[in-house]
Amino acid sequence: MGLLSTIISKVFGSKAATPTPTAPATPTAAPVEIVAVAEAVAVPVEPIDVTAYLDGLAAASKEKLAWKTSIVDLMKLVGMESSLADRKELARELHYTGDTSDSAAMNVWLHKQVLQQIAKHGGKLPPELLD
Repeated sequence: MGLLSTIISKVFGSKAATPTPTAPATPTAAPVEIVAVAEAVAVPVEPIDVTAYLDGLAAASKEKLAWKTSIVDLMKLVGMESSLADRKELARELHYTGDTSDSAAMNVWLHKQVLQQIAKHGGKLPPELLD
């Protein structure tokens, strides 16, 4: 599972259903076509208020995390490693074309892309976080 899938799964939690490929039940079963799934991404059963959920996590956190403006804080808030190496991996996964050595620009881009992907997968976020 990629980092984006992990973030989305952590945001949607148990309110999501994760698609899985079809596989034979036993080794002696008749051949079954296995459907390729590039990324198993959590898909919410119904839209969830991501802002309320993440604000709740932030309020319960001992650390002050500005998830609305920081990819590092967003990743920390959902319990993920937010190292530069992990953010560069996330940038590759999301096809970032900028210079990954410019971590400030990369982080701004990543934050916007991740929030847009969360919204695309059924998360409700205010428009100002998606622009």
